[in-house]
Amino acid sequence: MKENKRNILFLILGSFFIANAIIAEFIGVKIFSFEKTLGIAELNWSIFGNTLSWNLTAGVLLWPIVFIMTDIINEYFGHHGVKLFSYIAAGLVAYAFAAVYFSIKLTPADFWIMKETTLGTVNMQAAFNAIFGQGLWIIIGSLVAFLVGQVVDVWVFHFVKKRTGEKYLWLRSTGSTLVSQLIDSFVVLFIAFYIGAGWDIKLVLGIGVVNYIYKFIVAIALTPLLYLVHKIIDNFLGKELAQQMMEEAAKE
Repeated sequence: MKENKRNILFLILGSFFIANAIIAEFIGVKIFSFEKTLGIAELNWSIFGNTLSWNLTAGVLLWPIVFIMTDIINEYFGHHGVKLFSYIAAGLVAYAFAAVYFSIKLTPADFWIMKETTLGTVNMQAAFNAIFGQGLWIIIGSLVAFLVGQVVDVWVFHFVKKRTGEKYLWLRSTGSTLVSQLIDSFVVLFIAFYIGAGWDIKLVLGIGVVNYIYKFIVAIALTPLLYLVHKIIDNFLGKELAQQMMEEAAKE
C-alpha cells in the first residue's frame, strides 16, 4: 500500500508538472496587459531608458505553478525526480512544437480557410500560423531557460535544506523559486529576442525586470498554497511514509 501511494503521488505530481509546462509554452504567445486586466492605470515605469508597463505573456500565469511543483517533487522524491520530469517535459514540448510545425505545413481545406465571425471574416490558416507558428529562437530560448531554471531551482532548494533541515519550508521553496525565476526571466529573453531578433540589450533587460517583478510577487503570494499542497500530500501518504520519503530525498 505504501508503494502504491508513493507511485500514485509520483504520477500525479509529474503529470501536473508536465501538463503545466506544455500549456504554458503554447499560451505564452498571447501578450496581455496586467494592469488593464485588473482595471487599473498602466504604471509606465522608466527602466533602462524604456517606458514599460506590465505587458506579460500569458505563460507567466502557469510558470510559478511549475516551479512550485518542482519544489514539491524535490521535497518528496529528490533531485532525480525533478530532473526526470524536467527532461520529459522539455522533450514533450519539443515534440509538440514539431507536431505543430508539421500541421502548419498541411494544405488547408478550401472551405476552412475563410470563416465568418461576429468580428468579420477571418483567415483561419493565417490565424493558425500566427498563433502557433512561434519562431525557432523563441522555442530554443524557452527550452534552455526552462532547463537552466530547473537545475538552479534544485541546487538552491537542496543548498538551503542542508543548512536548515526540515524547518523553513517557505525559505527553501520560495527562495529557490525566486532565484530560478530570476535566471529564467532573462535567459529566455536574451536568447529569443537579443540573439534571435536583434533587440536592444536595454529593452531586453527592462522587460526582464518587469517580468521578474511580477514573478517575484506571485511567488511570495503562492507561499500559502505550497503549505496547503504539502499538508494534503502528508495526509494522503500518512505521517510515517511522508517523513520517510522526505528523509530519503534529502539523502540524495
